[in-house]
Amino acid sequence: MVSVDEDAIERARERLQAAAEGRADPGAVEAALERARDQIEGLAQAAAELSASLPAQVGESVQEGLRREVIPVARNLAEVRGLLNQMIRRLERLEGDMLAERHARVDDLALLVDLIASGWKGVDDRLGRIERGLESRSGAVVYRMEERRAGGDPPA
Repeated sequence: MVSVDEDAIERARERLQAAAEGRADPGAVEAALERARDQIEGLAQAAAELSASLPAQVGESVQEGLRREVIPVARNLAEVRGLLNQMIRRLERLEGDMLAERHARVDDLALLVDLIASGWKGVDDRLGRIERGLESRSGAVVYRMEERRAGGDPPA
């Protein structure tokens, strides 16, 4: 049993010695910590500079992008608006021309109706004069078409 105990003690000593050998030098650890602190401070400073300048850079980039992309679209929109206004003016002019043409056709139709009515009135007046002239002459007998018999003989 003594040998087992000595083996266990020997193993424990070996482990302690291995742990002591693997231990880092306190000066090296301190130097590594100092370098890490310096790098963290540099990183914090770079982050602060970026956070201060990044919004301005993003704003400038957005403004530049808007200028580059929106200005041509605005020009196109203004051109479309101008063309639409021109088309509206042309349509209004066409509507006015069509309305004037319609009124002219209505006036032409009214004149035509007046001419036809006066022509028929002239025919009616002339026929009336002819009938009066024939009736006023005593030598001729005027038979009306309604008074004729079916056989063609004049009434007795």
